[in-house]
Amino acid sequence: MNRKLEFSKRLSTALLQAGYKAEAAVLEREFNLRHYGKPMTLHGVNKWLKGESIPPYEKIITLAEWLGVPPDELMFGLGIKQKVEQERKRWDEEIGYQERELFEAFLALPAAQKKVVREVILAFKKAHSQ
Repeated sequence: MNRKLEFSKRLSTALLQAGYKAEAAVLEREFNLRHYGKPMTLHGVNKWLKGESIPPYEKIITLAEWLGVPPDELMFGLGIKQKVEQERKRWDEEIGYQERELFEAFLALPAAQKKVVREVILAFKKAHSQ
C-alpha cells in the first residue's frame, strides 16, 4: 500500500488513541500550539490525514511528542521495527563465538581479500541452494 496512506492511518489512529478527533481543524490547532517552526495550514494537515503527503521529520517529532508515539513508529509503523528486532534476535541467538571470531577476522582483512572471501561464500551459498 502507499506509504502516504499508511502514514495517514497511523496518524489518525494516534490522534484517536490520544483522545482527539482525527479531523484537520483539530490537528491544525493542536499541532500549531506545540510546533515552534513554521505553522501548518488547514490544507496542509488535511493532506496528512488524506494520505496525500507526509510531514518532514521535524514535524514528525512534534507529532510524536504530542501524541505519545515513537517517531519511527508514527513514520514507518510497527512492522519494520519488529522485522529489525527479529533479525537482531536471530543474530544474537544463532551466532556463537566461533562465528563471531570469524567475522572479526574477516573485518580485519584488506578490501581485496574481503572481496575474495565474499565471492567464495556467495559461491557456496549458490551451490547449496541449487
